[in-house]
Amino acid sequence: MSTTSLSSRLAVVVTTFAVISGVALVGAEDATSTREPFADIYSTVSPSVVAIAVEKAATETQIMPGMNPQNSQPERGLGSGFVLSKDGYILTNDHVVDGVTSLEVDFNDGTLARAHVVGSDPDSDIAVIQVEDVPAEKLFPVTFANSDELYIGQSVLAIGSPFGERWTLTSGIISGRDRLIQGLTNYSIGGVVQTDAAINPGNSGGPLLNLKGEVVGVNSQIVSSGGSSSGVGFAIPSNLAQRVAQDLIDEGFVEYSYMGISGSDVTLDAIEALKVPNDTRGVMVQTVASGSPADRAKLQAVQTEDANDPTSTLKSADIITAINDHPLYGMADLISYLASNTKPGDKVTLTVLRDGKDTMTVEVALIPRPHAAQS
Repeated sequence: MSTTSLSSRLAVVVTTFAVISGVALVGAEDATSTREPFADIYSTVSPSVVAIAVEKAATETQIMPGMNPQNSQPERGLGSGFVLSKDGYILTNDHVVDGVTSLEVDFNDGTLARAHVVGSDPDSDIAVIQVEDVPAEKLFPVTFANSDELYIGQSVLAIGSPFGERWTLTSGIISGRDRLIQGLTNYSIGGVVQTDAAINPGNSGGPLLNLKGEVVGVNSQIVSSGGSSSGVGFAIPSNLAQRVAQDLIDEGFVEYSYMGISGSDVTLDAIEALKVPNDTRGVMVQTVASGSPADRAKLQAVQTEDANDPTSTLKSADIITAINDHPLYGMADLISYLASNTKPGDKVTLTVLRDGKDTMTVEVALIPRPHAAQS
């Protein structure tokens, strides 16, 4: 079954891995031992990790000419997930369960159970399913860590079923933070955790763990030219995953805050044109949607010397350097903060550097996110 999606980026392929579930372990935080601590974490957390077997209706390309669609074989695949509560809620990736006609959950002790989708959110690639007829004593919820406290070089582990090899343990480190990746819609996912864990097809929805056995992320994508691990994997941060999962359980859907801008990181060209310090960081406002909260707050988009040539010399720009006193280093930070810390109806205070001269505060009243590629 093809539950692996590919998108080209700079001659590499970003692969979501849902086919044969798996998870990747990442690095050793205790230099004194790499075996016993990992073994303890595995024995503690593996009962919380599940393999999710899915069936989907055959796609049009799989139905041979002249074949009755009702006689076609369903598409099958396997993803990973982990237990959220004694109520049987399990977190996984949206692309694992999207369009499924059947869900079977396999626990580490051999228990098998049917499940149904509670809710899914393609914007964050997070979904929640619920198992049926599994007693509470067989369900072991995970513990989450604060993903904002992760640091580069920190050891992490993952448990799952890469290439169908179920409950595999791998290790690595946090190799990057605050990455920006494309979700399953027009919107990007901010604050993403990068790891060098050996993540492969089948890892989707599995947990990325710290050495306390706490979940710090949900494995979701890899960058690879061949579809297998190349040491650049991405996990949805635990703070965002928790927020989305709770909304899906409570409401069945997720509403994100919308400001109404598109933006970019601060470039050297902008620094030179605006004559600001070389260490200036933030979000340079590229466009402001008409009638949006940002428009009503009078945020200004970049202007160039030649309005018909966006590559001409920069004339003016708003740079958002902080939101609610939280420093912003780029667009990924803003997207992450809005998704994890705000909801529609909230008011946020932006610190804005205008034209490299004036620093001001701007209050923005957020509204629900529409179906368009802005923040």
